[in-house]
Amino acid sequence: MATRDISETGSYVGEQTTQQTEKCPECRGRVRSTSGERACRDCGLVLEESRIDHGPEWRYCDRDEAKRTGGPRTAARHDRGLSTTIGYTTDARGDPIPESKRRRLHRLRREHKRGQFESTADRNQMRGFLEIRRLTGSLDVPETLRDQACRLFSTSQTADLLRGRSVESIATACVYGACRTASYSLTLEELLVASQVSRSRVVNAYKTLNRELGLPATIITPKSQIPKIASELNLDDVVRRRACELASRAQEMGITNGRQPSGVAAACVYKASQTLGDQRTQKAIADVANTTPMTLRERYYELKELEREA
Repeated sequence: MATRDISETGSYVGEQTTQQTEKCPECRGRVRSTSGERACRDCGLVLEESRIDHGPEWRYCDRDEAKRTGGPRTAARHDRGLSTTIGYTTDARGDPIPESKRRRLHRLRREHKRGQFESTADRNQMRGFLEIRRLTGSLDVPETLRDQACRLFSTSQTADLLRGRSVESIATACVYGACRTASYSLTLEELLVASQVSRSRVVNAYKTLNRELGLPATIITPKSQIPKIASELNLDDVVRRRACELASRAQEMGITNGRQPSGVAAACVYKASQTLGDQRTQKAIADVANTTPMTLRERYYELKELEREA
């Protein structure tokens, strides 16, 4: 039976497979262990059953019904999801708790909150993870990137990068860094709308993470932002493909160098919509792309100049 241990970083390490070397007493065939039982591979004789299965007892389709064991371990919580919750008015069976026990549970709950964090670092980690979960939830960021941002926060805390910086700014920078490393289309302007800190503090925190940790961040290209703009505007696939072609050509000719990617992407979408007869205003496209109509017009004229030269 294969067993896997989850490391502190959330990755699977130490994968090992236990192989049975004994032989079947009936046919002398090989014995294997699967699903909590030992059986012969040749004749099917069950040698032992009802063994302890160290794997999860729920499937993906019925994970909402698995109430006894709780949720799986996750990197998005400071305690890996293995926390203890003390109830208020009802017990585990749903029966009301007497008043005398309520006072005792209140004292237990108070002492539990006091002893939940061993140090200030644990408390800051909890605050950072809460901020990361809030940001990723409001921006519909995938859970994989949420967990990656939490791991990045833990790494930055271990490297002592929180000194002199707020927890919220580092948490926001971790979300942005996780999206950049995974080539996820999330601009800094969109992140700042949901963030509670200023742009300068987030930029400073992200530069610190990038410099000290060496994040493998990818370059944001105009082509990567076109699908999101087209989806917000409900454009046809023909317009989206044409805009992507314009963005690729503009990048090959060097028009995107030193330009804001969102401005070039908005200009490509505007030109494609004008060419294919799907009329959209400059302001509508600029608002979706988080840029200004003036920037869109400047990039649009550069694209027209590129076509004349071709």
